[in-house]
Amino acid sequence: MENKRVIAIQDVKKEYKMGTQTVRALNGVSLNVDENEYIAIMGPSGSGKSTLMNIIGCLDTPSSGSYILNDKDVSSLSDNDLASVRNKEIGFIFQTFNLLPRSSCLANVELPLIYSGVKASVRKEKAKAMLESVGLGDRIHHKPNELSGGQRQRVAVARALINSPSILLADEPTGNLDSQTSVEIMHLFEELYKAGNTIIVVTHEEDIAAHARRIVRLKDGVIETDVPVAEFERKMSVPV
Repeated sequence: MENKRVIAIQDVKKEYKMGTQTVRALNGVSLNVDENEYIAIMGPSGSGKSTLMNIIGCLDTPSSGSYILNDKDVSSLSDNDLASVRNKEIGFIFQTFNLLPRSSCLANVELPLIYSGVKASVRKEKAKAMLESVGLGDRIHHKPNELSGGQRQRVAVARALINSPSILLADEPTGNLDSQTSVEIMHLFEELYKAGNTIIVVTHEEDIAAHARRIVRLKDGVIETDVPVAEFERKMSVPV
């Protein structure tokens, strides 16, 4: 049986006004993503990859074209509706972790459940279980500044997963980590993929992209290539 289509982007264009000039960041991008795919989006600075990520993550809307997310057209939703879609459908993982510095790991992971109206006792149990699943069961009351970079990113992964989103969207997830910790985080992503999650990683690092099963490369606002990653490349990306 074929996997369900999660994302259907058709002929998406995005223009920005910069003074008297109009800059076209995306120039007719079409992209389909099925459930339980693991995709890397790559491209040089100015290629449009950040704009595409913002549209996929419902942080921005296209100037034209359509974006269907889980059978719902999100191309022209209001800001409030987009915020609701983001909370339910998309788990974000950022390079800078984006954790609340004065809150515990548990409170950070609970946050999306608060926005979803889940009652406190259920929130705490779910957040605790999620932290345990990423290997941080003994750190639930620690604050971010009491953790290593890799542990902070694991907290961010737990927070991203807490609402069982349709997509995990990771923006340069290893950008602030040393090479050994980067390997650990990419192993975690591999486990999440094998558990059935749909993962989209935006990165400029070839070795990080090689962990994915498909690499989409952008250039000048269009998709230049969209190819599967060979098993050999994946093995070569993991240091012995």
